[in-house]
Amino acid sequence: MNRKFYIILMLVLAFFLLGFISTIFMDFQGIMGNEKETYTHVEDDENVDIVDIAEDHEEETLEEAKISNIRILAVGDLMFHSPQYKAAFDNETKEYDFTPTFKYVKKYIESADLALGNFETVTGGDEIGYSGYPRFNTPEAALFAIKEAGFDILSTANNHSLDQGKKGLVNTIDNIHKYGMKNIGTYKEENSILVEEINQIKIGFLSYTYGLNGMDYTLTEEELTYMVNLIDEDRIKSQIQEARAMDLDLIVVFIHWGNEYQREPSTYQLVLGEKIIEWGGDIILGSHPHVVQKSQIINKEGKDKFIIYSMGNFLSNQRRETMGNSYTEDGIMVELEIEKNLTENSTIIKNIHYIPTWVHRYRDNGRLVYEILPIEDYLKGDIQIGDDHILRDRLEKSFNDTMENMIENSTISELNQY
Repeated sequence: MNRKFYIILMLVLAFFLLGFISTIFMDFQGIMGNEKETYTHVEDDENVDIVDIAEDHEEETLEEAKISNIRILAVGDLMFHSPQYKAAFDNETKEYDFTPTFKYVKKYIESADLALGNFETVTGGDEIGYSGYPRFNTPEAALFAIKEAGFDILSTANNHSLDQGKKGLVNTIDNIHKYGMKNIGTYKEENSILVEEINQIKIGFLSYTYGLNGMDYTLTEEELTYMVNLIDEDRIKSQIQEARAMDLDLIVVFIHWGNEYQREPSTYQLVLGEKIIEWGGDIILGSHPHVVQKSQIINKEGKDKFIIYSMGNFLSNQRRETMGNSYTEDGIMVELEIEKNLTENSTIIKNIHYIPTWVHRYRDNGRLVYEILPIEDYLKGDIQIGDDHILRDRLEKSFNDTMENMIENSTISELNQY
């Protein structure tokens, strides 16, 4: 019986042990299976994260690359008084050559993506006879020199637009186009908005003048409605709105206004300037006073808008010796860096650089010479034209007089954004 009891006990223990081992094995398999499944899931998450990070990095790289930049350079009055064109005449070739006048500023002008200035004269033709103030008529060789210097666009709406009547206006437009440039402010047929696109940045250009020195009578009433852009607030507002409807990135307004020889802008300039910004203008470039007036930044809806009320004389015979006013010798090249975020389709004025200039007039072997000097280049010794302390004093004064008008209220603000 004892033997039988032990056999039964052994069988029971064996059965119990087998069941216990089976249970442990199944649990172990389950544990191992779950661990494998969990590991696979984690691995997939990591792969997804790695792909997401790579894609995000690629998108950021692409977005960073979708930025476009251009530089616009603007100058004030380009005038040609009779002493200037007489000095440019070569008795041997019997031709006019104005190109030396621009030799020191050419590098700045031609390096800009767009360069523009106020052409304050006409090229009516030699059959009329060349003349200076008060009714200008300049050799077209002046336009050749301006083009050679690097200019692209000339504003032709100013008080001298009709100095030689309709013929002078039309011939001037034709000659500007002949030398591969474009004009704004006066028109032969249709009054249209000039649009230039560079590096996927589209800019509209408009130009207006306060008056025509009483020469309005040389055009019919109908011709006056489209051949010259006279300052009229309704017209300006309407044309800016028309330009905005053209899906432009920026609108530049060149405007001939203000009081001659006054270094401070008039109340009229200040009020009209703010209106033009309010109507949708982005950059306002002033001319006519023949002296440099202040520049200003106005932040509108988070974007900086720029006004310079007068850029002074870039080239003329006006100066201390002829006018009793040394400020008429001063000018400025304004360089605006424009940046467009192509991804967001938004454009800003990124930066502004000021390059003060001075018209150097002297005699060489008894003959007058005119040269536009970038003042800082001379002061640093990059331009070698003698070490005359009187000349240096005049240039230092000119530089300081100009820059004191540029610094205040003309810095890109922290609010400026896309």
